[in-house]
Amino acid sequence: MQYGIEIIPFGEFGEPQIFMQLAQAAEASGWEALWVWDHLAFPYGVGDPWVLLSAAAAVTSRLKLLPGVAPLPRYKPHVLARLLITLDRLSNGRLILGVGSGGLAGEYTAYGEPGDAKTRAAMLDESLDILTRLWLGEPVTHHGPHYTVNNVAFTPRPVQQPRIPIWVGGDSPAALRRAARWDGWIIGTIDENQQITMTPAQVGERVAAIQRQRPAAAPFAVAVDGVSQPGNTAHVRAYAAAGATWWFEALFGLRGSLDDMLARIHAGPPRPDR
Repeated sequence: MQYGIEIIPFGEFGEPQIFMQLAQAAEASGWEALWVWDHLAFPYGVGDPWVLLSAAAAVTSRLKLLPGVAPLPRYKPHVLARLLITLDRLSNGRLILGVGSGGLAGEYTAYGEPGDAKTRAAMLDESLDILTRLWLGEPVTHHGPHYTVNNVAFTPRPVQQPRIPIWVGGDSPAALRRAARWDGWIIGTIDENQQITMTPAQVGERVAAIQRQRPAAAPFAVAVDGVSQPGNTAHVRAYAAAGATWWFEALFGLRGSLDDMLARIHAGPPRPDR
């Protein structure tokens, strides 16, 4: 099991200076990654994930960095490909791309974009194909139902080869099938009141369904979030036994104050040997 922090960037937690403070504290306290939400339609202030991750990349040297998850149908894939290459290079190869089709249709329809789930799923798959081809640095031509690329090559390439890792979010059968094609599955297990919404047993069922669709020896990440208290690792160990390979400690305003969340970071990851 590896351990990261999940910052839900609402209110003060989306302020770049505070975000950088949390990222630096996490790295100093032995955490290994930083996951940040990507939303556009919350009324109480939302930090931009790409600016926040870039800021964190500039003030850390070891933390892996990921959006959890970026709703790809919101983005033009060629613009996002350039952004991701730059962020991967800025962080010296620490970027993981968490992706999904976007669970909230209103975050599309509010801006006149397609809210239909099937349309968004098709856009996600097409976008992933374009992204991964553009990362190769070779000419790409693509004429699909949603996107067009005419003989374009991007340089430089990402630091990570053969490509930036891709973790897929979502709990539908289609999302699990999509995750099986890539490098990992990322899923939330609690709600805003810290109540469990997906038990270790349910995670285990999903992991088994994914693994049935993957080559037996291929490495695969399973990232879950949750809350833990220092010195109590039983809950985290249950998810590890179910197949989780990453635990992300969720930090957000409804859980506590900024000082409370900094104290939880400083207490360190919930490793079994602590």
